[in-house]
Amino acid sequence: MTDITAPDILLNEVLARYSDSPNPRMKQVMESFIRHIHAFARDIELQREEWLEGIKWLTATGKICSETRQEFILLSDTIGLSMLVEIMAESGEGVTEATVLGPFFAPDSPERAKGESMLLDPDDGDLVVVRGRVTDVDGNPIANAVLDCWQSNTAGWYAVQQHPSSSTNNLRGIYRTDENGEYEIRSVRPGPYPIPSDGPVGDLLKANNRGWMRPGHLHVWLHADGFKELITHLFDSTSSHIEDDAVFGVRESLIVEFTPDATGELEAIYNFALDKA
Repeated sequence: MTDITAPDILLNEVLARYSDSPNPRMKQVMESFIRHIHAFARDIELQREEWLEGIKWLTATGKICSETRQEFILLSDTIGLSMLVEIMAESGEGVTEATVLGPFFAPDSPERAKGESMLLDPDDGDLVVVRGRVTDVDGNPIANAVLDCWQSNTAGWYAVQQHPSSSTNNLRGIYRTDENGEYEIRSVRPGPYPIPSDGPVGDLLKANNRGWMRPGHLHVWLHADGFKELITHLFDSTSSHIEDDAVFGVRESLIVEFTPDATGELEAIYNFALDKA
C-alpha cells in the first residue's frame, strides 16, 4: 500500500486503481475526469466546508429531478456544456446547425397531419405557420422524415410543466414530410420564458447575478432513415433575449422571421438539411 502523503501521490494511486478498466473509453473518461477534478480542487484550494456545500447542492439537484424535469440537463445547459457537446458533434458543411435538447422534451407526442395545428388550448398570441422542406445536403428531398416538435405557449409555459391551463399535448406534435420532403406546422408564436429558477440551478444563477430567460423558439427533433438525427430550434426574430439566451443556444442560422403570406397568415419558411448516417 502506498503511503499517501502528498496530492501527487494520491492522484497517482487513484489513477492506478482505475487502470484495469476493461472498457477503453470508460478508462479514458475516468482518468481524464479524475485528473481534472483533482486539478480543480488544488487550483481553488477547495475547503472542507465548500466541498460539503457542493455535495449538498448536487444532492438537491438530483432530488428535484422527475419524469418531466431534468435539473442536471438544466445545469449542463446553463454552464454551456450542452451547447459545447452539440458544437463538437456538428456534422459537415451544409447541414442545419444543432442546438440544445432542453429540459422540457417529452416522448410520445401525438402524430399530426401536415398543416394541423399543435395549439389545443386558448391562447391570445399570434397564430403562425412554419413550412418548408427537409433535404439532404445536395438538396434532394427526404420523404417521411419525422419532425418531433414542442414549444412554449405565448405566456411561456410548456405542457409538460403541467400548468393548470395546459392540456397534456398542447403545443406538441409529430409531423412527417410528404413525398416532396415538404412539411407544414401550425402553432402560435412561441413566447420567451424563464428556465426553472426555483431549484438548485436557479439558486446558482441568482448567486452569480445571471439571467434565466430564453427567447421564444420551436423545438424540432428530426429523424429520417439513413440520416443522422438532428436536434435544433427555430428562434423568433422578434423575441426578446435573442442576445442573452440563458443556455447559449441561439445560432444565427436558426433565427426565422414571421411575415404575412398571400392570405395574410403569419408564415416562416425554413428548410432543414440532414447529413447521411
